Amino acid sequence: LYLHIPFCRKRCKFCYFRVYTDVQAKSIQDYVDTLATEVEILARQPAVQGRDFRFVYFGGGTPSFLSERQLIGLVDKLRQSIHWQNADEVTFECEPGTLSQPKLAAIKEIGVTRLSLGVENFDDAILEENGRAHKSKEILRAWDWIVSTGFAQVNIDLIAGMIGETWDNWRNCIRQTIELAPDSVTIYQLELPFNTRFSKELNVLGQATVAPWSLKRDWLNYAYDEFLSAGYEISSAYTLRKKSTPPTRFLYRDNLWHGSDLLCAGVASFGHLSGVHYQNIDGLEQYQAAVAENRLPINRAYPVPKDEALIRELILQTKLGRWDAGYFRRKYGVEVADHFQPAIADLVERDLAHMNQDSFTLTRDGLLRVDSLLPGFFKEEHRVDRYT
Repeated sequence: LYLHIPFCRKRCKFCYFRVYTDVQAKSIQDYVDTLATEVEILARQPAVQGRDFRFVYFGGGTPSFLSERQLIGLVDKLRQSIHWQNADEVTFECEPGTLSQPKLAAIKEIGVTRLSLGVENFDDAILEENGRAHKSKEILRAWDWIVSTGFAQVNIDLIAGMIGETWDNWRNCIRQTIELAPDSVTIYQLELPFNTRFSKELNVLGQATVAPWSLKRDWLNYAYDEFLSAGYEISSAYTLRKKSTPPTRFLYRDNLWHGSDLLCAGVASFGHLSGVHYQNIDGLEQYQAAVAENRLPINRAYPVPKDEALIRELILQTKLGRWDAGYFRRKYGVEVADHFQPAIADLVERDLAHMNQDSFTLTRDGLLRVDSLLPGFFKEEHRVDRYT
């Protein structure tokens, strides 16, 4: 279950998600009530009814933007139609400046097992330039509260290549993150889709202010080395995790597609249920009106053909940096090594991947640039599609 909370204190200049700022408390409460109603409607569907949720993910936007009262009220309403007390993992995204000790206690009370803190950078000037709402002092204050609250697992998000980033600052960000010692670290390379504020300002900013992909890869590569030296291991193209006993896991990510349904609720959310892809319409008012009239899914729904389902799952596993051809043979009856032979051969020839019998593995260089490699596995008509 993915629950979309589309509210933020500020809209980051690189943000391309459906989020809202400067929203009154009543509008937030109306949305929370609508979200609970949508889940109630979905829970009555034959594909969902009676099934336990293995994973729950509160994403956004900023889920921690909700007050303790709104959060507990939402979960109380959700529990009238669903439950997740036996879930393998419940993840909750946070922005440091929205946290307090009582709110973190409430987040833990609702069953959250994995907290993800959107740090992005530790430099106040860079945070401000990129439109982040928090400052470094809020990161450190929130971290003390998080540690004292005692979550089972805590992740820190960083972004390589924020506007204003330098080598000195990036080294400092990695050092400070290692000192905090989170269970896992997720590092994204800054991308600017068409609908971001920065994209609209590029003519003013000048292209030179945006770090080239080669430099962002260098920064990520440096982070890999530093975290490996600090007792972490590379878990995916974006994630490092502690080598603990047992190793820290990000179960939701590892099991996102493996035979599961992804039930999503909220404005602009999209999910996959019983072989059908569905998406809700954009806009708070349209979303709330549609839920009130029980018109779900709101915007579009279409069956996912077997060949497209295969591609989607292969893409997700490639982002992990590895896959086994035997898995796809058993599930889809397809020899992926033959089906995607041109793409695989190209990656092997460029030393971006290895293919040994059934095992496909990206090299370090392949991990660093994985997003740019994925179109080779797309259908031919989709390979030129871009949103950046």
